[in-house]
Amino acid sequence: MPQTFLTVSYLLASVFFILSLGGLSTQESARRGNIYGVAGILVAVIATAMGQGVSNYALLGTVIAIGAAIGAVLAARVAMTTMPELVAMLHSFVGLAAVLVGLANFMQAPHGAGLEHDAMTGAMVVIHDIEIFIGVFIGAITFSGSIIAFGKLRGSISGNSLLLPARHWLNLGMVLAALYFGILFTQSASSGTDPFFAGLAAGLGPLLLMTGLALLIGIHMVMAIGGADMPVVVSMLNSYSGWAAAAAGFMLSNNLLIVTGALVGSSGAILSVIMCRAMNRSFISVILGGFGSSTTKPSASSATQTPAGEVVSIDAVEVARMLKDTKSVVIVPGYGMAVAQAQHPIHQITEILRKTGIQVRFAIHPVAGRLPGHMNVLLAEANVPYDIVEEMDEINGDFPETGVVLVVGANDVVNPAAQTDKSSPIYGMPVLEVWKAKNCIVLKRGMASGYAGVDNPLFYAENSRMLFGDAKKSIDSVLAALKTD
Repeated sequence: MPQTFLTVSYLLASVFFILSLGGLSTQESARRGNIYGVAGILVAVIATAMGQGVSNYALLGTVIAIGAAIGAVLAARVAMTTMPELVAMLHSFVGLAAVLVGLANFMQAPHGAGLEHDAMTGAMVVIHDIEIFIGVFIGAITFSGSIIAFGKLRGSISGNSLLLPARHWLNLGMVLAALYFGILFTQSASSGTDPFFAGLAAGLGPLLLMTGLALLIGIHMVMAIGGADMPVVVSMLNSYSGWAAAAAGFMLSNNLLIVTGALVGSSGAILSVIMCRAMNRSFISVILGGFGSSTTKPSASSATQTPAGEVVSIDAVEVARMLKDTKSVVIVPGYGMAVAQAQHPIHQITEILRKTGIQVRFAIHPVAGRLPGHMNVLLAEANVPYDIVEEMDEINGDFPETGVVLVVGANDVVNPAAQTDKSSPIYGMPVLEVWKAKNCIVLKRGMASGYAGVDNPLFYAENSRMLFGDAKKSIDSVLAALKTD
């Protein structure tokens, strides 16, 4: 394939990726954005396969078929509750790919991303080695950090924050040591001798040692971050994977990888900042860790406070009656709805109430669930109309005029302690002000605390009622009561 055609194909794929990001910015255009993304990938893969340097099409086709089959099976079988785990695992694949590409690119003879080594100036060799170092470093951190995030989201690794003594100094020391090995790597690669491992290609020893340190940095960094901050960690690792892909693009002199990696890296960073703002957290504080442990307890001052009232339970028939007797309903979905897969009967309840003239809307907190946009995807899956799904800032002012708020499996994002209890770990976090509604019904299995591990005074409020049980079964019971009444 002529180089001009390859360049034009990569440019077209880049345009598709940009259109994909634009489409994913709103619910209404998200499906179209996905189509653009798929089209961009197809153009990129086909153009690359037809490019120079690709000759073994049987091997390439076999690898693509295996990868496509694995991806199709995972996409078909994964539940929405485990989608964050899948995303974290996919990020680890990108990081591992960057590491392997960097090592292979350095060890190929002659190394130089397609340039003849003898034709490269000393400065060009050093720059290329720096590209390899950066790509492997970011990729290794992304790989190991994503594996730990996967384990925490899955529950196979404790959600507790691993707070080692002098952990910040430990991180700084490992980063400085990695930079030291990077300097040795560039120097030894240029001199032709390896200072650590005899018999290896010059520079490979420092590169391998730096890779090991980067893996430890990724493990320690994410282990220090507690469970409540995992949604931010997922988006942060998404950004890392983008920069790792961009670094691989520089190593391979591939403009499409550079552009695509930059798009993913920058959008992931922006999303991380937005989510931190939604949690009243600074990005640096999340990286440093120490908050969100699954065993976090309320402080002494808040623990001694007596709840303002008692928990009052309610049954499904009473909930149905309250929903029919009001003029406006706001439904707040949370991770409990995702676990119970209650979005479909909730949609049916929504349709029944709207047909009787009752206004029904959904309130979405930016960090509800375990993944950015988790609740939006669930509601879209159940065909809930986009125009009745509103963000926190759009709907918070309407709660005082709302007749009934139905909280389905949400906890921390509706906790009034975020505004009233300065001793609470989530104090200052923007929340959905559901307690201001005339009536609030909370669906929960029990009185367990949320992901942040703090108590919720909402459960004891005078205008709150608790519908205990599995969210799906509870909603089905409410739906049945609405249909028979």
